[in-house]
Amino acid sequence: MGRTGPTSYVTRITIDELIKASARNKAPVWRYVAETLSKSSRSRVAVNLSKIERHAREGEVVVIPGKVLGGGILKKRVTIAAAQFSKTAIEKIERSGSRHMHILDLLRENPEGRGVRVLA
Repeated sequence: MGRTGPTSYVTRITIDELIKASARNKAPVWRYVAETLSKSSRSRVAVNLSKIERHAREGEVVVIPGKVLGGGILKKRVTIAAAQFSKTAIEKIERSGSRHMHILDLLRENPEGRGVRVLA
């Protein structure tokens, strides 16, 4: 029987930190993000910028428990935290004046997880 769960070292560390922060800060949002990141590679989340444009409000903080892809156009200024970003997504996010960061960076900025929208 093969290994179960993510094999990426960074992903495993991210999941562990999210679980610890969820318990420490009584923030169930981080537990949900950790569980979503723990899914098999076939079930991992991949979100295009067009979905973020449709569902996020101006100035909102959005968490993607997976990878952000560059499909679509982002016109709103939002903060996007994700486990991974494609190169085109990073270019388009910066062009729109938005911020991008790793989930752990957002965890350090907002340990309680207040005002965070999870798109999966």
